[in-house]
Order: sequence, then structure tokens, then C-alpha cells
Amino acid sequence: MAAHSADEIARLQAELAEIKTKSAELADQFLRAKAEAENARRRAEDEVSKARKFGIESFAESLLPICDSLDAALAIQSATSEQLREGADATRRQLVSALERNRVLPIDPAAGDKFDPHLHQAISVVPADQAPNTVVSVLQKGYLISDRILRPALVTVTAPN
Repeated sequence: MAAHSADEIARLQAELAEIKTKSAELADQFLRAKAEAENARRRAEDEVSKARKFGIESFAESLLPICDSLDAALAIQSATSEQLREGADATRRQLVSALERNRVLPIDPAAGDKFDPHLHQAISVVPADQAPNTVVSVLQKGYLISDRILRPALVTVTAPN
């Protein structure tokens, strides 16, 4: 019986050694995974920080030609009103183009369009010869950035029935 117990003890000791080795391997794998997760978290935080810091870089770059155009216009001492008007119109086209490239789109409803409280802000309600709850006039364009309202269009609407 003692020999049997010695064999059993040897087997259990071998099993224990194997379990300790496996435990050490798992602990090592855990520490590596934990370090990898921490590094990934740190990299993600850095990327978010850079995105916040430099996310507007592309938009700012698209505005630089507009600044150049304005500087050039202001440098002309004896510009005629016609030249100033043409320059302002060309600069406005540059601005609209830069906004569109950066997914900033106007909200400019036409008279008679249905009033949409998600896109429009009613400044006043007036009687008019058109369907109720429709836009009569736009006082100020609104803008979307992607699909998000940057600023609603300020409108006058017809009175509801």
C-alpha cells in the first residue's frame, strides 16, 4: 500500500507541477493581454486627441484660398464697385464650394414648402394665400453638417387653420 501511495504522491506532484506551469503560462498571457489592452486604449486616446486637435485641419485648408481672395481684394486701392461686386461674388462661390466639400449644406426652403420644425425655426406667423403651415419667406438660411442641424433656417410661415 505504501508503494501505491508513493506512486500516487508522485503522480499528484507531477500533476501539481503541470498545473503550476500552466498557471504561470496563463498569468503571463493575462499580463501580456492586459498590457496590450492598455496600449490599445492609450493609442485610441491619442487618436481621439489628434482628431480633436487636427480634425478641422482639412476644413481650415479649404478656407485659406478664400482668405487669399479677400486679402487680394482689399489690397486693390482703386477698385470700382463693379470689380468689388465681381470679387465678392467669386469669393462667395469659393466659400460655398469649401462648405459643400466639407458637407456643410444650406437649408433654404422655397415659399410654399411645408414647415419642418426639424429644419426650420418659425420667427413669425402671417396670414397668406397659400396652404397653412407652409413657408412664406426665408429670413436666414440654415445649415446642415452631414445630417446634423448646424443652424435651422429662420422662416416666416402661414397661420394654421
